Amino acid sequence: MIPIGDAERRPLVFPKVTVFLITLNMLVFLLELRGGSSFIDRWSLVPMDIITGKNYLTIFTSIFLHVGAVHIAGNMLFLWVFGPEIEDVMGQARYLFFYLIGGLTASLAQVAVDPLSNIPILGASGAIAAVMGVFIVTFPRDRIKTILLIGWFVTVKMVPAVILVGIWFITQVFSEISSLTQLGGVAYMAHIGGFLFGAFFGRSFEKHNRQTMY
Repeated sequence: MIPIGDAERRPLVFPKVTVFLITLNMLVFLLELRGGSSFIDRWSLVPMDIITGKNYLTIFTSIFLHVGAVHIAGNMLFLWVFGPEIEDVMGQARYLFFYLIGGLTASLAQVAVDPLSNIPILGASGAIAAVMGVFIVTFPRDRIKTILLIGWFVTVKMVPAVILVGIWFITQVFSEISSLTQLGGVAYMAHIGGFLFGAFFGRSFEKHNRQTMY
C-alpha cells in the first residue's frame, strides 16, 4: 500500500516546516551523492559509538541521511502525506520540535535493542513514524487515498488511516521480530520507537484551539 494523500482535509496554513524538512533531506542526499561513503560513515549513527560516549551528534544527523533514491523518495512521500495536517494542529515550532524529538527517540530505541552494533543507522523513517503515530490518534477515521498493489493489479482506494497506519505498524513489529537473528537490514525498532512516541505523546504537542479544514 502506497499512500498518496489525505482525502478528508487540507491544512489551513501552508506546511512550511514539512516543506523545509523535505527540502533539507533532499539537499543532504545530494551531499551524500557528492561525498560518497565517507560522508555517510561520518554522519550516520553507530550504536556502539553512542554506548561508548562518542559521536552523539549523529543521533540527529542520521535522521537526514538515506541509503538511496528509493529510500528517500518513500520517506518523503510518507512525510508529505501525513506531515502537513500534523504541522497544522501543532503549529510550526512545536511540529519541528516534535519531529526532531521523534527522530531522537527512534534512534535511541534502535540503539537500545542492539547497543553493540557497528552497523551504521540512517534514515528519516523513525521521525516520520512519530508523525504517523500522532496522526493515527488525532485523525484515525481520515480516508487516505492509497495505491494498492496486488500482484500485477493496481488500483486506488480510500483506506481509513487507522487501518493503513495500523497495518504498517504491525508489519514493523513482525519484521523486527524476524530480524532479531539477522545482521544489518532495516532498523525496524527505530520505526516502532518513533511510532509509539508519536502515538502516546504526540497530542501533547498539539494546540488546544487547533482547527483544520475539512
